[in-house]
Amino acid sequence: MKKLIGILCSLLIMLLTMTAAAKENRVTLGIERIDEPFVQEQLAGKRLGLFTNQSGVDSRLRSSEALLQEKYNLTALFVPEHGLFGAVAAGETFASHSYKHIPVHSLYGATRRPTPEMLAQIDAMVVDIQDVGIRHYTYFSSLAYIMEECAKEKKQVIVLDRPNPLGGTIQGPVLKPEYKTFIGLYELPLRHGLTIGEFARYINSTQHIDCDLKVIPMKGWHRRQLWQDTGLPWVQTSPLIPTPETALLYGVTGVCGDSNLSVGVGTAKPFYFVGAPFADADAVKAALDARQLAGVAFRAARFTPRYGAYQDELVQGVEIYLTDVRRVNLPELDYILFSTFKSLYPEQIKTPERGYGSKGYKLDIALGESSLREGEAAETAFARWQQECADFTQQVKPYLLYK
Repeated sequence: MKKLIGILCSLLIMLLTMTAAAKENRVTLGIERIDEPFVQEQLAGKRLGLFTNQSGVDSRLRSSEALLQEKYNLTALFVPEHGLFGAVAAGETFASHSYKHIPVHSLYGATRRPTPEMLAQIDAMVVDIQDVGIRHYTYFSSLAYIMEECAKEKKQVIVLDRPNPLGGTIQGPVLKPEYKTFIGLYELPLRHGLTIGEFARYINSTQHIDCDLKVIPMKGWHRRQLWQDTGLPWVQTSPLIPTPETALLYGVTGVCGDSNLSVGVGTAKPFYFVGAPFADADAVKAALDARQLAGVAFRAARFTPRYGAYQDELVQGVEIYLTDVRRVNLPELDYILFSTFKSLYPEQIKTPERGYGSKGYKLDIALGESSLREGEAAETAFARWQQECADFTQQVKPYLLYK
């Protein structure tokens, strides 16, 4: 009996030690530092605006809107694409409204910039929103417009920093100037490796925005951490990014999705698949397996999207498994996937134009250059990308906050 008690006591001590270690290793978010004196100095006595959505929560899933309203004078909310609750589909505009008697200003409706009238309601703009770590996503662009307009109106911008869910790894092509759009305003690599606070610091200086910027850094985050290493709960950043794993897969198939290939949108696992009705799943898997790519495996897959491209049609292709994500270059894998389908089905693969009266191709806008559509050899493109990333790493170094 004494031996059993001793074993149970040892197990209890081990469990308590592991729990304490987990708490110690958990990342402390910027929003979780708003009671610290140096942050209080920035927030107290001011009419605060808040740029956020459903992803702006602390480690206990309390919203930044509620926390700021409880402790400070929150007078207005500003929200990006997908709305305050992440319930608006991609590309759909929405109108300004109110929530808990606070005005909610849409930055994806009649305007994508806060107007002087909106900014007249605040003294400082607080930012607490989760990005996905991939350039072709609109939240960074909304922040850039906020910073530009706040600079004009002499309003301070205070960023409560959050992790880059893909870590600090930098990969893929740097955006070429002719492909700048709202889904990518600046010459960043596709996998940019920046937190939202670091991005704000970088563009504030290099783009000469020169707003009154303050970033409240996290505690305990380092550049090698993926979201899964942070100890934090994930809240979907947009309707099609329900998990941190999806954010990784978005980096793998997000460009493919701007061709006539399906990437699983309309299924329960968006961005995990790539395929088309004209493809043969076994042939696609065999072609990809023959490349012997490190850190990734493929399953021959058949799926039927319930909405979106190829709704109610049988699609064949592969499901993608990242078996060792640290060995995978996400944008290079995206390039290989599209190129493999193109080599197998050269007549069927299409790259739609942008539409809406705009020139160019969706694929080019997402990738940030035309190399994939024009068929540049992968090894040539990848060597160029690696040099671009090395150059960017040096350019951005002065603005980084974490080792």
